[in-house]
Amino acid sequence: MPQAACQRVLPNPHEENLVNTVRQLDRVVIRFAGDSGDGMQLTGDRFTAETAKLGNDLSTLPNYPAEIRAPAGTLPGVSSFQIHFADTDILTPGDEPEVLVAMNPAALKANLPDLKSGGIIVVNTDEFSKRNLTKVGYDANPLEDDSLEDYQVHPVPLTSLTIGALEEHEVGKKDAARSKNMFALGLISWMYSRPTESTEGYLKKKFASKPEIAGANIAALKAGWNYGETAEAFAVQYEIPPASLAAGTYRNITGNAALAWGIVASGVASDLPVFLGAYPITPASDILHELSKHKRFGVTTVQAEDEIAAVGAALGASWGGALGVTTSSGPGIALKSETISLAVSLELPLLVVDVQRAGPSTGLPTKTEQADLMMAMFGRHGEAPIAVVAPQSPSDCYATMLEATRMALTYRTPVMILSDGYIANGAEPWLLPDMADLPDLRVDFQTTMNAQDADGNDIFLPYQRNPETLARPWAVPGTPGLQHRIGGIEKADGTGDISYDPANHDHMVRTRAAKIAGIDVPDIEVDDASGNAKVLVLGWGSTWGPIGAAVRGLHDRGIDIARAHLRYLNPMPANLGEILGRYDKVVVPEMNLGQLALLLRGNYPGTDVVGYNKVRGLPFTSNELQDALEEVIKNG
Repeated sequence: MPQAACQRVLPNPHEENLVNTVRQLDRVVIRFAGDSGDGMQLTGDRFTAETAKLGNDLSTLPNYPAEIRAPAGTLPGVSSFQIHFADTDILTPGDEPEVLVAMNPAALKANLPDLKSGGIIVVNTDEFSKRNLTKVGYDANPLEDDSLEDYQVHPVPLTSLTIGALEEHEVGKKDAARSKNMFALGLISWMYSRPTESTEGYLKKKFASKPEIAGANIAALKAGWNYGETAEAFAVQYEIPPASLAAGTYRNITGNAALAWGIVASGVASDLPVFLGAYPITPASDILHELSKHKRFGVTTVQAEDEIAAVGAALGASWGGALGVTTSSGPGIALKSETISLAVSLELPLLVVDVQRAGPSTGLPTKTEQADLMMAMFGRHGEAPIAVVAPQSPSDCYATMLEATRMALTYRTPVMILSDGYIANGAEPWLLPDMADLPDLRVDFQTTMNAQDADGNDIFLPYQRNPETLARPWAVPGTPGLQHRIGGIEKADGTGDISYDPANHDHMVRTRAAKIAGIDVPDIEVDDASGNAKVLVLGWGSTWGPIGAAVRGLHDRGIDIARAHLRYLNPMPANLGEILGRYDKVVVPEMNLGQLALLLRGNYPGTDVVGYNKVRGLPFTSNELQDALEEVIKNG
């Protein structure tokens, strides 16, 4: 990263003899870290919002403690928020932070190994007591020995400065100390030339019923800004120009928010009422929270008593002619599996969102993973195939949800959307779509008889097939003359009557499988600019950003490698086999132990599939992928 693309010196109005140097950078990666009660996620969210307003491209990585409330000041209790922003398009939240804001010894110790050599550390010295140092295993104060000599360390008594700045405000010392995150935000906002006006407005709204708390936080924010502007230790200020993005109106969006908005848009595009049945679970709960705000769009949200009730209510809504949706994470999807099988048998549309997290069982509930692919493909009793899609980034969640809705409504099937914690909580700029471009997803409900019996009488066959899609009719309960039986026992072809006939069962199982296999999905596209690549890197879901950054780095070094990414996991694109056959090796990076790689070996025998797998609860870095891909290329 260039340290100073340009430099100019400006007079400091506060001190006649002090000048501030303003350096222009093309990008920077900042990580805020502290105890889970220090407000690091709020600090990062606000810094991100201000950065988005300035027009930078950005990507974020919130990292929450796995415990609900770990003991204060301990390593398991550290919460962090990383943001990468630049004057050009970026794909990841960054490999190594160049700036670390550490609110206590635990935050410093947990995050220092990731910090770039020579990076900046802004550290809250007030928390470096002997007791807090001992908690995390420091034998000596790292601020007083030579252990940080490779970094630019700025020791700042954040807590005491905040308390001092709020002496005239009507808040107690404890509440004043809680505002230290706003002091830190003000300081970093000054260092990187971020505005603070919208954060002030946010604080006034958030604490509208407690104006004294709002006033204290705003005062702390301004005090942090002023400290950066006047303290000699912070004589350098940085600017990152706006990115050259496509023209249009942007907003900052997380993956969960984009999924929620995609569900709302799906209701509008299909002209159907939307029903969400959900039970709160990390990291999917924000979808329920966001959808509950949009009743005016015909959205009904129900927080059910458990996961089984949630999916049952959603399937019941689909039976009644609504767009049924249920959201969860891995443990909840396991509980929903029987009802999803029922939806396969009933052949009704159902949207199932799985925001994947690290398992098994409760596992690491706040950490990301891609380990539910096999469950999505096969995690139901009997032969019960469903469609499976995966968004590649936070903003892509919106379009992926619309596409999942198309598949569910057209083919009368459950569709599982495989997001994950990285996508769900991460944020990036999103170009607001034109509502005039919404696809037409309206459904033709069956309202009349569709067949005749042997005597020529009009009858209704609830399992009569559309010859193109193999979908059965969708007849809303109460439609005159279209009464029909539903339930989990096998249906007779056409009539839907209960059937134990072996030949009929074989026929129905094969028909349901053929329906999923026949879903129309676009061909996969390959980025192989030179046409000389011998190795293809193929990913799915949230590996899109790290893979893209790694491939970009290899191309910059003149190394040929091709890249492709799967959104459609079941069915897979029709041209995938031909694409795989072009390359000597196919590298598949996954945050699991090789689930897509296993599917590829089974479906496309003869393909030399090389897995690159880690399950650390963290996304890949682009540097580690770049090294791994280069090694495969070198070894032929």
